[in-house]
Amino acid sequence: MDALTLRKKVQRKAKIRGLYSIKLEALDEIVSFVSRFHGCEDDAIDLVLDNLHDESLKSSILDKDAVHRVVSIMLAADEVGEESPNTITSTSALCIIDAFDISKFRYDPIKKIFYLHTGKLPIHGDAPAKAALYRDRFLLLSQRLSRDQHFSKPAFDTGMSHFGSCEISPIQSLVGQTGRKWVMGVISQMEDGHFYLEDLTASVEINLSNAKITTGLFTENTIVVAEGEMLVEGIFQVVTCGFPPLEERDKSLKLLAGQDFFGGGALSKEETLRLADLEKKAVNDMFVILSDIWLDSEEAMGKLETILDGFENVEVVPSLFVLMGNFCSRPCNLAFNSFSSLRLQFGKLGRMIAAHPRLIEHSKFLFIPGPDDAGPSTVLPRCALPKFLTEELQMHVPNAIFSSNPCRVRFYTQEIVFFRQDLLYRMRRSCLIPPSTEETSDPFEHLVATITHQSHLCPLPLVIQPIIWNYDHCLHLYPTPHVIVLADRSKQQAFKYTGITCFNPGSFTNDSTFVAYRPCNQEVELSAL
Repeated sequence: MDALTLRKKVQRKAKIRGLYSIKLEALDEIVSFVSRFHGCEDDAIDLVLDNLHDESLKSSILDKDAVHRVVSIMLAADEVGEESPNTITSTSALCIIDAFDISKFRYDPIKKIFYLHTGKLPIHGDAPAKAALYRDRFLLLSQRLSRDQHFSKPAFDTGMSHFGSCEISPIQSLVGQTGRKWVMGVISQMEDGHFYLEDLTASVEINLSNAKITTGLFTENTIVVAEGEMLVEGIFQVVTCGFPPLEERDKSLKLLAGQDFFGGGALSKEETLRLADLEKKAVNDMFVILSDIWLDSEEAMGKLETILDGFENVEVVPSLFVLMGNFCSRPCNLAFNSFSSLRLQFGKLGRMIAAHPRLIEHSKFLFIPGPDDAGPSTVLPRCALPKFLTEELQMHVPNAIFSSNPCRVRFYTQEIVFFRQDLLYRMRRSCLIPPSTEETSDPFEHLVATITHQSHLCPLPLVIQPIIWNYDHCLHLYPTPHVIVLADRSKQQAFKYTGITCFNPGSFTNDSTFVAYRPCNQEVELSAL
């Protein structure tokens, strides 16, 4: 097929898809790619345009950059696909994403789209950055709620039963209104002992004393959906209170138009299907996850050596060891003066790992700092462990990776979030209302429900757990990942909630517990010495 015919076909098919104008350079790029496939030109054009449709284009005018980006990804995927599947090793399938490398997206409530934040993100934000933190959290959940069938506004003003639409009212509109209303807002304490519900329009004092609540831990800073009515005193009497409903991961991804919220690069449809197939075939891959490894404890180091010896002798060694802090029995705060000793202990750990040649050759070691480990402060997200402490270990273990807390890992298509924080104890202490026991009385299940519905790893007040204002997006859980690892000092536990696998490996030093995780079928093996 000659170039002129190809051009006309591309333009016609593009117009059908809403791309009314294609720049000449972009057209030449598409024709150049399509001409590689003799006899299958129509299919090739459809494939390019389908991938371009998933791209977040700035306008309906298609430029060369967007086409070149899509074509490059497709050619790279084709080259990999021609290779034997065995050439993709377990370690090359792993993508480890530091929290500070995650792109920031913001929601535009007028255009109803997410857009990439392109400006600088200083660690020390100004006052508007703190306000933006709360606004971004609220808008994230608000746009999710707007698509829920129970809370979306009906297209026609028809009479709805109490099982029908529960339209959300702005708090500003409650003044002078009677009858029950549904509102959405952040629980805040503007005066001592007085709690308010706040949205983008106004705030109102609330009374939660007789409220019926759903599963979860209701603290300050959490965003809730509440049903109630205004009293003559100007207080909103809450009757029912719960978290915004979850949205299926696939539905969220479909609406994001190929934007990379997780990090590690967006995947095309073809690449996702190919990697998903490889993921299912990776039956021998296993992650070993340990938390609280005190390097200054001889007992803990002895137990760790026993585990390394055991996995050294298995037929197929684990593809990833995740070692999470704390790495010292004492907090590394201003009073801590044994950094040289801690550096030597990391070196000792490196020699211990290096004594296991099969693990050194075939496994990766990921180190994630704990809340009391060495670092600039206790603020989240925490940066990786200082090089001063880890450089000797790195010499012995070249495949050691030091990442942030929280940290994200993508294995083929599976998204896993690791977070080391003693969250359960702090969330329970901060509760405004005793948790409901109607569905479950397990505190861990309440915690999992809270963070997934809030789409945030740490919805505590900033006075209890400080967060870098400009990097709050690193703690977002949207779209919901496949797996969330909540490493905590509390007892070892696993729980599957609405298709999301969540588990706590427990404290290795105190309880000798750890987890062996098989990503091919999301199987969690709660283990102990």
